[in-house]
Amino acid sequence: MLAGPFPWALSRWHGLRRTPSAAMLLWQSTALAAVLAALGAGLSLTTDRLWVPPVATSDVVVAFLAGAMTAVVAARLLLSGHRTGTSLRRMRRMHRERVDLVARVDGGVSVLDHDLPVAYCVPGMTGSRIVVSRSTLTSLAPAELGAVLEHERSHLRSRHDLVLEAFTVLHLAFPRWVASAAARQEVEVLVEVLADRAAVRSGERRALLSALVALAGSSAPAGSLGSTGSSLAARVEVLRDTRSHRSQAAAVVLLAAAILALPTVLVVLPWLTGLHAG
Repeated sequence: MLAGPFPWALSRWHGLRRTPSAAMLLWQSTALAAVLAALGAGLSLTTDRLWVPPVATSDVVVAFLAGAMTAVVAARLLLSGHRTGTSLRRMRRMHRERVDLVARVDGGVSVLDHDLPVAYCVPGMTGSRIVVSRSTLTSLAPAELGAVLEHERSHLRSRHDLVLEAFTVLHLAFPRWVASAAARQEVEVLVEVLADRAAVRSGERRALLSALVALAGSSAPAGSLGSTGSSLAARVEVLRDTRSHRSQAAAVVLLAAAILALPTVLVVLPWLTGLHAG
C-alpha cells in the first residue's frame, strides 16, 4: 500500500498542492514509512521464525528468504544513494566550474551572456550559484527579477536539492511497479511551489506570475533547480489561490503522522509482543 496504491493516489490529489509544506511532510512520511515497513517486515519475520521455538525446517527456509530480501532492499538503497549522490555532486561541481569560467558576477549572481532568458541555481554544500542570463536581466522588470532571485535563494536555503535527491534514490532503488516515479514528479512540483511561496512572502504575487510567464519554455541544466522547472501551469494555479487552507494543512499533517506510525503499529509492536510471549 505504501509503495504502490497510496503514492499513486496522492499524486492525483492535486488540491494537496495548496498546502505545500504539509504535502511535503506527507510525501516524506510515506516514503520513510514504506522503507521502514519493508525492512522491518523482513527482520521481524526472520527473528519470529528463528527465535520462537520450536524451529522447523520450513521456519529456517522462510527466515532465510525474508532475511535475504531485507538485505537486498537495504543494499539497493545504499547503492542507489551512493551512485545518485556521487553523480549529482560531480555534475554540479563541473557545472559550477564552467559557469565561473564564462559568467560575470553581479551582486552575488552569475550572469551568462546569453540571448535566451534563463534563471536557475546550482546547489552545493559550499559554493552554491544562482545563474541568470543577460536576457533575463534586460527582459524582466526589477520586481519580477527580485521575485525570481528570491525563488532561487529559497531553493538554496531550504536545500530542496536534498529532498529531490532522496526521492531520486528511492526511485532508482526499487522496481518500476513501485510508484516512486509519481512520487518524484509530485515532489518536484512541491519544491517549486514552496519556493514560489517564499518569493511571494517577500515580494509581489503578480510580479512572480509575470516573471514565470516570461521565463516559460526555458530549461535548467541537469542537477540544478530552475524557476520554470516543473508544471508551470499547476504552479500558476496555486499562486492564484489566495485562500487559507489551514484545516486541510492540519488534516494532512495528522495523516502524515499516522502513516509514519504504521510500521510501528503493524510490524514492531506485534514482533515485540511475540518475542515477549516466546
